[in-house]
Amino acid sequence: MNYDEWLKSVPVEITDDSLWKVEAYRLALFATELGWHDVSKLMKDKRTLGLSDQLYRAIGSIGANVAEGYSRGTGKDRARFYEYGLGSARESRDWFYKGRHVLGIKVAEHRIRLVGQIIRLLLTMVPDQRGSLLREDSLPYRIPVTPPDTDSPFDPDALAQSLQNIPLV
Repeated sequence: MNYDEWLKSVPVEITDDSLWKVEAYRLALFATELGWHDVSKLMKDKRTLGLSDQLYRAIGSIGANVAEGYSRGTGKDRARFYEYGLGSARESRDWFYKGRHVLGIKVAEHRIRLVGQIIRLLLTMVPDQRGSLLREDSLPYRIPVTPPDTDSPFDPDALAQSLQNIPLV
């Protein structure tokens, strides 16, 4: 199945609604369709059973929030639901990345790119509805520096080593 084939299978009750004009909604609905198959595969591996539930909830929530936001009366209210959808899209991307060992790299990368496109659309839609720019300020993270002779997890050299030398089971 590809996107064009899938489009033809969507019921007219959905495609005749003005919501269907919203590309982020269409892509989110398609991502949920693909997610059904992905989750089915993840459920077969006990290690990713919980991940599969989280992923399907997150991916389903993207389109649901866009739909609910689209139905709101004010731009500010719409923006709030689009932001919920944005959070769900980012969560879905995270779960797809975590499921890559079972889904396969090719599938996971595809889903991550698809969800990335939804994220880009929502990042445009939110400020458009809110009437202001969406800024995501970077926060200054300050980690206390400890003397190098301690085994503190906050030792920058120890942290760098643990990120380079990762033990696997």
